[in-house]
Amino acid sequence: MTKVVVTGGAGFIGSALVRLLIKEVGAEVVNVDALTYASNLESLASVSDNSAYTFIHDNVCDQQRMADLFETEQPDVIMHLAAESHVDRSIDGPAAFMETNIMGTYALLEAARAYWSKIPTARKEAFRFHHISTDEVYGSLGEEGLFTETTPYAPNSPYSASKASSDHLVRAWHHTYGLPVVTTNCSNNYGPHQFPEKLIPLIILNGLERKPLPVYGKGENVRDWLHVEDHVRALWLVVTKGRLGEVYNIGGDAERKNIDVVRGICDLLDELVSPEQPTQDLITYVTDRPGHDARYAMDTTKIFEELHWQPQETFESGLRQTVQWYLDNTPWWENIRSGNYSGERLGLSEKTST
Repeated sequence: MTKVVVTGGAGFIGSALVRLLIKEVGAEVVNVDALTYASNLESLASVSDNSAYTFIHDNVCDQQRMADLFETEQPDVIMHLAAESHVDRSIDGPAAFMETNIMGTYALLEAARAYWSKIPTARKEAFRFHHISTDEVYGSLGEEGLFTETTPYAPNSPYSASKASSDHLVRAWHHTYGLPVVTTNCSNNYGPHQFPEKLIPLIILNGLERKPLPVYGKGENVRDWLHVEDHVRALWLVVTKGRLGEVYNIGGDAERKNIDVVRGICDLLDELVSPEQPTQDLITYVTDRPGHDARYAMDTTKIFEELHWQPQETFESGLRQTVQWYLDNTPWWENIRSGNYSGERLGLSEKTST
C-alpha cells in the first residue's frame, strides 16, 4: 500500500484529494494540517475513521518536526498543498503568505531531501515530491492566448508572487539536489467543501441568505473553472505517471466571465429554491480588486497527450452539483458563517479603501 503525506489535507483541495486517495486509490494517507481558518476537519468526516487515515496537527514551516514526521511515517509520496491561498487576504496581510508559501515550502523540501537521501535505493527511485501550485503565477492574459507550461512567470499579487517563489524553489531542489519532483499549476477550483470566501460558494451562500452578491468592477474578468474532483484525479495521475522535474498545467476548459458565473448561480438558486425575489436583483458591483488580473486560461495539451487526462465535469454540470451540495449540507457552512467568516468584503488595503 502506497503511503502518501498530504500537507494541507483539511483544506478544500486537500480534503478532496484525501477522500480520493482513501476511497478510490486505496492509499494510506497521513494528513498534515495546521488547521488555519480555511481548514475544516468536517470535510474529512467520511474517511476520519478509516484505518488508512492519520491526521497530524502540525505546521510545514517547522522543518525539524517535518523531518521527524517523515522518519516516523516513511512516506512514498509527499503531496504539498498547504498554503495560504486567497488573493484578497494576501492584499490585506501578505506576511502570512510569505511565511507559509515560501518558507514553509523551503522547510518541507529540506526535510524531504534529508529523508529521501537515506531511504533504500528502490524506494528512493520511486519516491515523489509533488508540489501543487496555481495558474496565477503566470500573470494575466489578454483576450486571446493560453498559459502553457513554458509561459514566463509574471505574478501580480502577493499570493501569486509567493506561489511563484515556491515553484522556483521546487525546481531548484530538483536540479541542484536531484530531489524527484513534479509540479502542477491549476486553474480556479470549485466544488463541495470550498471555504466561502471564494467566488462561487460566496455567491451561493449570500444568495441563500438574500445578502448582496458582490461583483468586482464590471464582472468582466475571465477565469478557467476546474471542478475539484477532476483536479485531484489529475494530481494523482501526475504523481504516479508524470515525468520527473516536469510541470503540468491542469484546467477545466471552462472559461467564463465572473458576471456570467454569478448569473448562472442566480438562475440555479431561482430554480432550486424559488425565492420571492429574483436572485440576480441582489448583484452589487463593488470597487475592483487592486491589480485584478483580466483573464486566465490554461493550455492542457501536455497533460492530455502525455497522461490522457481531461475533465469529466462540464462547468454546467459541476456548478449545478456544487449548488445542490451547499443546499444539502447547511450545517457544514453554517458553522463557518457563524464563526470566522461571515461573507464580508476582503482585499481592500488601506491605500485603496473608500
